[in-house]
Amino acid sequence: MSAPGAHRTAADGSPYPDRTDPAFEHDVRAMFDAIADGYDTFDHVASLGQDLLWRPRALWALDRFRTGKPTVRRALDVGCGTGDLTRLTARHYRGADVVGADFTARMLTLASHRSRGPVERRSVRYGRASALGLPFKSGTFDVVLSAFVVRNLPRLDDAFRELRRVLTDGGTLLTLEITEPSSPAVARLFHAYFDAVVPWLGVAVGRSGPYRYLPESLRHLPPRSEMLGRLRAAGFDPVVAVPQSQGIVTTYLAEAASRR
Repeated sequence: MSAPGAHRTAADGSPYPDRTDPAFEHDVRAMFDAIADGYDTFDHVASLGQDLLWRPRALWALDRFRTGKPTVRRALDVGCGTGDLTRLTARHYRGADVVGADFTARMLTLASHRSRGPVERRSVRYGRASALGLPFKSGTFDVVLSAFVVRNLPRLDDAFRELRRVLTDGGTLLTLEITEPSSPAVARLFHAYFDAVVPWLGVAVGRSGPYRYLPESLRHLPPRSEMLGRLRAAGFDPVVAVPQSQGIVTTYLAEAASRR
C-alpha cells in the first residue's frame, strides 16, 4: 500500500492513516484503494454477517422517518465503496435515479462491475467525488445516504453542511455508522472483539495496518447526542438516532430544514 505522509505503522510495518498528518485524506484514499478487492469479504467475516442486515434495516428506518414525504426520485450514496448501499437503494426505491460517489478509484471500478442487474443498469450511475466537495448543484437530491463513512472524514461539520447543500428542502440524510454500545456489558464485549480480533484478522490477510486503523477511527466519532447536535447545526431538523444490534451501529436520520 502506498500511503505518502502516513507515519503510523502496525506491528508488521504496514502504514495506516494518521489524523494528525496533513496528508490524512490522501492516505485514507490510498488505504481503501489498496484493500478494495477484499474489503467486502473482510467486512462480512469481521461483522459475523451482521453488515448484511444493517443496511436494509437502515432503509426501513428511513421509510418510517419519511412517512408522508413525496416519492424518492433522486438519491445519492456518498462514500459508496463497492456499491452495496447504492444497489440496495435502487432496488428499494424503484424508479429513482441513484448516484454512487466515492473518492477511491478502485472501489468505483468494483461498484460498476457489480451493478449489472436490470435495475442497476437502468437507474444507477457512479462518479468520483469527496463528501467535502460534491460536484452537484444545491438541492439536487431527495435523499442522501452514507454507510460507515463519516468516521473517515477529517472535517465532519464541513461534510454535514455539504450533504445538506445538495439536499432539497425537506429531503432526508441517512448516515449509518459503527457506534459505542449503550450497555457497559455489551461495550466490553464489543471492544474486546473490535479492538483486538478485527486487527488480528487483518494480520491473517496480510493487511494489519488498515485494520488497525478501522477500530481507531471509531474513537474519533462523537457520541450520539453530539452527532445529533452537529447535524442540527449543519441545517437539519428533526434529527433522530436509531440504534441497531445493541447499539453497535446507529442509523442517524435527519431532515433538511428549509433554507427560507
